[in-house]
Amino acid sequence: MNVDELVRDALRDQADGQPPVGPGFADRVLTVRRRRRSRRLATVAAAAAAVITVSLAVPRLDSGKQDVRPSGGIEQTGITAHPDQSPPRDMIAAGRVALAAYFTTKNVVQSADRAVSQRTYWLLNPRTKKYAKDDRWSYVAVAPGLTTAAVLERDLPVPRIGLLDLASGQVKRWVPVDRPVAGVEFSTDGRKLVATTYSDNPDRRVKTDGSEGWDAPFTESDRTGFHVIDVASGSSSWAGVEVGGGAHNPDVFLNSRQDFAFTRDGRLVWSGMPTEPGEKFYDFTGGEVPAPALERYRDWFVDAGVSPDGRLVAGQFAGRKWKTSSFVLDARTGKQREVRGQQLLAWADGNSLVAWDIGPDGNEYHQRLVLVTIGGRKTVPLSDFRSPKDNTKGRWEPVFAVR
Repeated sequence: MNVDELVRDALRDQADGQPPVGPGFADRVLTVRRRRRSRRLATVAAAAAAVITVSLAVPRLDSGKQDVRPSGGIEQTGITAHPDQSPPRDMIAAGRVALAAYFTTKNVVQSADRAVSQRTYWLLNPRTKKYAKDDRWSYVAVAPGLTTAAVLERDLPVPRIGLLDLASGQVKRWVPVDRPVAGVEFSTDGRKLVATTYSDNPDRRVKTDGSEGWDAPFTESDRTGFHVIDVASGSSSWAGVEVGGGAHNPDVFLNSRQDFAFTRDGRLVWSGMPTEPGEKFYDFTGGEVPAPALERYRDWFVDAGVSPDGRLVAGQFAGRKWKTSSFVLDARTGKQREVRGQQLLAWADGNSLVAWDIGPDGNEYHQRLVLVTIGGRKTVPLSDFRSPKDNTKGRWEPVFAVR
């Protein structure tokens, strides 16, 4: 059986309409768990048995009716899939994006009443096309092109940002900052960094009354503002941003980690929030501004965000047309469509996305990476399933970047 036949069999084996499971879809984001609705989940996919590395056609945005099909055309955007690997050892990619890194988390106890949720990263080496563990960093953001990452050392917040060469594993340059940072993200063109500043570690965990475990503190956030950094020169400016809604809206609050990111055009920064209005947008001086027209329908806890052509926005879990699916919205009108996938992670192109999705057992934590297409009925598996045995720690989380 050749590669094309393997892919065709994997697609044929994917099932619609399995029996529903009980309510309780759990998002990765803590606040989303607090506001989640009862959701019915079921299977949409079965795993392929062997590693598949194959060029696939990605349908155009205006087709709307095509499934993803095997093709050997070198002019077409391809994917690299390893549906027998979890966590992945070899590169996973789809269309314009690649799985640039992944991480696991664990709580590291520091005292009787304080711990830190610590990440351990596996980074994609662009030469070997394999993932390698690098436990030096507390936070990693990968630049477009997959050659450089912005890295933060342990013991957040930190006074400098490293620019890491992903092929050699060496820091090429350190960028000092005058206010300590604990989160960093690249602009879509890779020329700027936004670094979120904090007065304490946003990944700290505390003991709460009656709890045996560690929880994120539900106190006032220690976020102070953000730096906008020019990557080439290292020059930066800092803007302070007030936490919360002030005296007129005292119920507005933030999670302990609530980082800033750039808008799609790189002209503004924005941040999510677990209460209304859901997101706030700022100019580089820290002044609050209206949401850009193409970003007013985005949800901060949906990683995929705005499509590369600006026409669509990835939305929340839907579960209507299919028992495990998500909304995709028109960026200008907010009109919704459904697409396969439990959780939308990254846009492969203007018509397809990488998503988490569940397996035949219907377990909401038993997920694998898949490629989904707007208007398509099938999914293409990209990785093997994450283990459902422990849904709170030790499970790998993806970091995508444009390649």
